[in-house]
Parts: sequence; structure tokens; C-alpha cells
Amino acid sequence: MSSSPRYSERKVINLAKEHIKRLEPCVHGGDVWDAASRFGLSQKDILDFSSNVNPLGPSPKAIEALKEGLWRIPFYPDPKYTSLRKALAEYHGVETENIIVGNGSTELIYLFCEVFLGNSEEVLIPIPTFGEYEVATQRAGGKAIFLKMSPDFTVNTPELIESVGAKSKLIFLCNPNNPTGNLTFKDKLTEVLDYAASRNLLVVVDEDFIEFTSQPRRYSLTDIVQRFPNLFILRSLTKFFGLAGLRLGYGVGGRGIINLLLKAKAPWNVNCLAEVSAIAALKDLDFAKKTRHLIQEERAFLFEELSRIKGLRVFRSEANFILIDIRGTGLTGAELKERLLRLGVLIRDCSSFRGLDEHYIRVSVRTRAENMKLLEAIKKIVSG
Repeated sequence: MSSSPRYSERKVINLAKEHIKRLEPCVHGGDVWDAASRFGLSQKDILDFSSNVNPLGPSPKAIEALKEGLWRIPFYPDPKYTSLRKALAEYHGVETENIIVGNGSTELIYLFCEVFLGNSEEVLIPIPTFGEYEVATQRAGGKAIFLKMSPDFTVNTPELIESVGAKSKLIFLCNPNNPTGNLTFKDKLTEVLDYAASRNLLVVVDEDFIEFTSQPRRYSLTDIVQRFPNLFILRSLTKFFGLAGLRLGYGVGGRGIINLLLKAKAPWNVNCLAEVSAIAALKDLDFAKKTRHLIQEERAFLFEELSRIKGLRVFRSEANFILIDIRGTGLTGAELKERLLRLGVLIRDCSSFRGLDEHYIRVSVRTRAENMKLLEAIKKIVSG
């Protein structure tokens, strides 16, 4: 009997697609597991300012719905997610056919690129912004074209429009933008959409953090998806609604886009507990109001107090996080992150964001007591 041929690891790797072999994974905040392991801490002992989730956690009604839904575990989820899509459609005033759900909005970023991008087709991405747009583009075989934002991190819409080329297929916009917190108003986005429609371009607007703004319904584009068949809006239930560990996001778009995405998505991509928790969370308007009030109050407090610390340049934000240039302290983001971790505080070193250098950090907005601990820790390191 002949033995199996022995293949080297390199030969196996060579079987993969060339563009996949060149991929680099995106860096994210919120890795309390690695931080705890490195410093011998418990995850519960780390104050996490690196991930931008609701500091109050999920709605109590969502937790209760999860507990009451445990009986669903032996059954497959509804493959059409009818109840969840209906709840999301009612929340936005659209039809169920305008909604697709995903295992976090990141899954839908990858799905969208897989469905619509061809080899070497170009994707316009203003930077700095969320890194998964670039990785998803590359994984689909597309080519990312980066446009540097203005010095105040606003999107220059005329420059964006002028950058559209013969191979352009898709534009990614994040609103409010991560990691800068800037908000682009609807009239500017509509200009881009009008031009994109005239050139047969697709536009993805990531509104994952829009619920943290003062008037999310005013700034969101979900009310004009019927007007722009080329528009796809990303939303998240992991950030504002605090369901990060359950992994749940969704997209809002015209029926044409949604039908294509539904054909290509993996079956049962959202678990049953995420579904029932999300439906309950959407209905808890009092908790949403409480969250929005907390974020607005604490964002203003944190901005003012951080601005008082010598060596920090703090950027205004409309989201639940704040970008800071710390070069005046003589430290890099990695150095400050390391020193803060020794005090049990985790921040986001922004050096991995294309368009930023090693002197930027991002901190999330949390409760007053937690924000005070962050400020005390930064002051202790900077003054020391």
C-alpha cells in the first residue's frame, strides 16, 4: 500500500489564491483577552476604552428576552429571520424586503464586496476610517483607492467626486466616521449619491455609530433608500444596543441590492438568541434615551477634561469615542497604551489606521466614574 505524498507547508499555501495570500488582518480594539493575558489581569479588571460599545451594556429587556429564548437553542433559526427583519423595518419605516441581517455589520461589508466587486475594480475609501473596508475590497479581488481627508478629518465631497475613475465601482463612507467621530451632513452625502447614480457607482454608508448622535433620524439616510437603488446602509446592534458578544448587524437598501445579498449570504448567519435580544432592544425606547443622554453629557465632559491635559490635541466628535493626538506628550500611542494597561486601562492605539501616524489614540466615552479613572491615569503618566 502506497503512503500519502508528503507536501510541504509552502506547497499547500501556494494552492491559495494569490490575492488572499497577500491579505493582512485588520486590527481592532476591544481585545481585553490578550491584554489580560499579557499583564496577568482578569478581563473584568480592565476598563476598556478601546471598543466603542454602550457603557451601560445591553438593555435589561434584551437580557430578559435572551433568557426567555433559551428554549430555542435546539432549533435552527428562522432562515429568513422574518420577525427580526420586520422589527428592523418598522424601526426605520421601510419594508421588510429592504432589510438584511448579518453576523455583525462586518459580515455584510465582506458580503457586499463579494457580490459586487470584480477583479481590479476600484473602491474609493476616504481615510482614516474603518480598516475592514480595505481588507474586504482586497479579499474580493478589488483595488482600494485612498483619499486623504481634510486636516480636520472632514470628507471633501468635491474631491471625492473628482476621484471617480473609469474602474471605480464602489464608494465606502463611514458616518459618523471611525476613528475621527466626524459627521457628514445629509446634503453632502446626497450630492455624492446623485453623482454616483449618474456614473452607475455603488455607495455603502456605514452608520454603525449614528445612534450615538444627538439626532440619528435626522442624519441617517435610511429614509432615502427607495430614492437611491445604488445605496446600501450598514447598521449595528453591537455598539449602541450593547450586543457586541452576540454579533448582530444589518443592512438597509433597495430591493435589488437586498435580493442579491440574500442569495449570496451564508445560511443561518445569525443565532436565535441574538435575534430575540435585538427585537427586545429595539423596543426599549427608554433605555435608548438614557444611553443617548449619558453619551452626550459624558462626551462633552471628557472632551473638556482631556483638552486641559498638556500635550493632548483633542478632536471634537459626534460619536461615542474621541480621537486624540498625543505627540505633545513625547509618547507614541503604543507607549501610552502599554503604560495605561499597567494601570488596568485599555485604549486604542490608532497607528494601524491608514492615514494616521503613531501619535494618535482613540478613547471611548463611558460613565462618569470610569471617565474619571481614565483621566487620572493619563494625567499620572503624562505628568510623570
